[in-house]
Amino acid sequence: FVFKLTAAKQQDHFFQAAYLEERDAWVRDIKKAIYCIDGGQRFARKSTRRSIRLPETINLSALYLSMKDPEKGIKELKLEKDKKVFNHCFTGTSVIDWLVSSNSIRNRKEGLMLASSLLSEGYLQPAGDTSKTAAEGLSDTPFLDLCDAYYYFPDSGFFCEGNSSDDDVVLKEEFRGIVVKQGCLLKQ
Repeated sequence: FVFKLTAAKQQDHFFQAAYLEERDAWVRDIKKAIYCIDGGQRFARKSTRRSIRLPETINLSALYLSMKDPEKGIKELKLEKDKKVFNHCFTGTSVIDWLVSSNSIRNRKEGLMLASSLLSEGYLQPAGDTSKTAAEGLSDTPFLDLCDAYYYFPDSGFFCEGNSSDDDVVLKEEFRGIVVKQGCLLKQ
């Protein structure tokens, strides 16, 4: 779960994540920052709560635990799309439906805002090209209320069978050099 970042001065930096989804989340965030900076925009990662005016009464952590409840939460399924099988995931529509049925929101528009917050804060992860494209900022909203947009919980055991995306393949390379700094990375 290692990826390499080459700086402008041809200096290589290697990052190691604990699992595949964490690596993909880091790569996605770094790509967003590069895209923003290359476009001449100032890049700043703001707190989701402040950037979308999320009410103080909403506890994303507690909501996440409710969503994961085996009996009353969102049901994790085995879904198939484009000759790929996605295990332990669910659709964007099922997330919004669950938020409505649990009285967490008043309407689907609020559901999109709340689900986007959960996605931005790492409580939900995109699975598949449709949801990954939206999460990378190439859509109107980072979260999609669609039946063919798949998501998963980061600690769910999600895996994809038949995945051949370039983003999911780590090129094997012999790592040489000395460790300059070693430690733990925090996403925010």
